[in-house]
Amino acid sequence: MIDRRAAFRALHHTGRPLLLPNAWDHASAAALAARGHPAIGTTSLGVASAAGRPDGVAATGAETLALTRRLARLPVLLTVDVEAGFTDDPGAVAGYVAELAGLGAVGINLEDGRANGTLADPECTADKIAAVKAAVPGLFVNARTDTWWLGVADPLPQTLARARAYRAAGADGIFVPGAVDLATLRVLTERIDAPLNALYQPGGPGLDELSRAGVARVSTGSLLFRAALAAAVATADAVRAAGFTAPRGLPSYAEVQGLVSADGD
Repeated sequence: MIDRRAAFRALHHTGRPLLLPNAWDHASAAALAARGHPAIGTTSLGVASAAGRPDGVAATGAETLALTRRLARLPVLLTVDVEAGFTDDPGAVAGYVAELAGLGAVGINLEDGRANGTLADPECTADKIAAVKAAVPGLFVNARTDTWWLGVADPLPQTLARARAYRAAGADGIFVPGAVDLATLRVLTERIDAPLNALYQPGGPGLDELSRAGVARVSTGSLLFRAALAAAVATADAVRAAGFTAPRGLPSYAEVQGLVSADGD
C-alpha cells in the first residue's frame, strides 16, 4: 500500500499535469483504467446522482464507501471525493477516511464549500485535514477550496490564506476549481507550496497550457458523467426519431461484460 501511495504522489511531479478522470461507477472506472489512465478519481455529483441523492449535502457516505470497495479491485490508483467529509466532526471524518484507505484508496478530495453556497470556516476544514493525516499519514489529501467556484469577492487573497492553513494542517495538494485564467493559475502555482489541481473546463486551457502555468493535476470533475448522461438522452432521442447511427468506438455487450471481474460484487 505504501508503494501505491508513493506512486500516486509521484504522479504529481512528472513535469506534466496528471490528468485525473473522474468515474461514478464500476463500469466507468474500469473502462478508464483499461484505457491506460494510471489514476482515477470519483465524482461526488456522479455518485450521488446515480444513487438518486443530491450532491454536496453529506448524503452519500455509504454509497461512496461501497463504490470504493468495488473500485479498489481495479488495477489503477484510486482517489475518492468525500465532499466535506460527510460530517464536521474531525474524528469521524478521519475514521471514515481510514476505512477508505483500508479498502485501497490512495487519496481523497476534501472540500470547504457548503451546500448553502458558503465557505466553511477554514479552521474547521484544517481540523479535518489534520485528523485525517494523523490517522493515515501517507494518504494524499487534496484540499479543495471553493473560493472561485462559489464566486466570492476578491478570491485570490482568501484562496492563498486557505491554502496556507490547509498546508499547515498537512494537506498534500490544493484544488481550486473555477480558476481557469492562466495568469491567475500562474500566481497560484507560484505562491502555493504544493501541487496545484485545476478543474478542466470545456473551452478553457488545455493540458499543455495548464502545464506551462505550473498546474500539477487536472481533474475532469463531473464532466464525464454529465457528458455520458447527455449522450444517453441524445441516443434515446435519436432512436425515437429513427435516426441513430452507432458512433465509432461504441462498446459492445461483450466488451462491457469484460469490464466486470469474475468474482463480481
